[in-house]
Amino acid sequence: MTQGATTWRFPRPFWTGNVAELCERAAYYGTFIALRTYLIRVVGLDDVQAGWVAGMFGGWIYLVPFFTGALADRIGFRNALMMAFALLTAGYGTLGVFHDLGPVSVGLVLIVLGGAIVKPVITGTVSKSSDEANRARAFSIFYMVVNIGSFTGKTIVAPIRIDLGVDKVPFFSAGAALLALILVALIYFPDKNAEHNQTKSIGETLRGMWMALSNLRFLALILITAGFWAIQGQLYASMPDYVLRMAGETYKPEWYANINPLVVVIFVVMITQLVRKWKPENSILVAMALIPLSAVSMSFSAWIHHHINILGMDIHPITLMMIIGISIQGLAECFLSPKWLEFASLQAPKGKEGTFLGFAHMNTFFAWIFGFAFSGYLLSKYCPEPGTLDAATRAAHAAALQGQGPMPEAYAHAHYLWYAYCGVGFISLVALLVFIAVTRKLDAKKAVA
Repeated sequence: MTQGATTWRFPRPFWTGNVAELCERAAYYGTFIALRTYLIRVVGLDDVQAGWVAGMFGGWIYLVPFFTGALADRIGFRNALMMAFALLTAGYGTLGVFHDLGPVSVGLVLIVLGGAIVKPVITGTVSKSSDEANRARAFSIFYMVVNIGSFTGKTIVAPIRIDLGVDKVPFFSAGAALLALILVALIYFPDKNAEHNQTKSIGETLRGMWMALSNLRFLALILITAGFWAIQGQLYASMPDYVLRMAGETYKPEWYANINPLVVVIFVVMITQLVRKWKPENSILVAMALIPLSAVSMSFSAWIHHHINILGMDIHPITLMMIIGISIQGLAECFLSPKWLEFASLQAPKGKEGTFLGFAHMNTFFAWIFGFAFSGYLLSKYCPEPGTLDAATRAAHAAALQGQGPMPEAYAHAHYLWYAYCGVGFISLVALLVFIAVTRKLDAKKAVA
């Protein structure tokens, strides 16, 4: 690649790394969208237990990558990727073969460790395979590949779950990870001189994390915006089991979740252009106002008592309102994402912006743990797993799904789940308004002094 010339041509390690990333994302999202259902139906956990286990898994998979970059630098990108995909293959395979909580927990830990190694290696490969003139193009391809992987994994696992059972879903993910391992072993040979990714040691990472999260202004913003991502996370926490319990096993919440990245891909460029001159807090406020609307939209299916005919298609009210609610989530993300890092950097002391930006996505760590745990309690109370109910209620529930009677009383208030998340979004919006007002006042006093 000629230095300084713009091109879409990149070296082989770039393309191999991106194909491996596509496999990793397909594997991850394919299992993650079904994880709560798997933990309940296969492992035998209840709603609350499954919420905590899935939440810890989802949260830690965002935290551990901060610490694995140094390992990848030390052993080399190729060895790191082979280790990562071996761990992922073993982890997903463990979920497929063993169904007791002990080995399943080990499998989830292996997946966290493997995924945490893949992320810094692939982003490092993309960076090192491009120069300043082409880095934006390289990362645009990378982000497109991430979304294709997510979309593909969730699309494929829906028929696997329906036709073969949710216990077979991890085998798809193990296969995708194994394919990536074979590709890396055969054709991924990065330039040894370009492997070093200038990652921080574990000690440096811990010191930087402490510096960022001990800053009350930054920590407050992280926790406030975690409310946004907690609602967004219901695509994987509450939504799949809610759909299966309220509409039936043949419906495909995995496909509904794909609406979010589809909306983002269609609208993010246009909305980024729209908000380019806005103050970052104004764009984020729009996102925070939209996100509770997405939750309350999902609840509206409770008030529609018949299928809706749209363009000749007979659509279940839950399908319709999920599409609308998830579309609103995607639009909200388009307003948040372009301005989030800019807003986060403004909370940092002068000269420390880089350190703070490194931990700006800690909001997802907190959001996933809270969102999944909270969803477990809500589902248990308002939309319980049918297998936990008495035989008569189970029979009435099965009949209702066949259109042969009303839903039993146990599901009469299932939509309250979405009211609860609307409340989370509203509290987050009010907290952000207070945050902006207080910090502006403090900054004004400091400027006068």
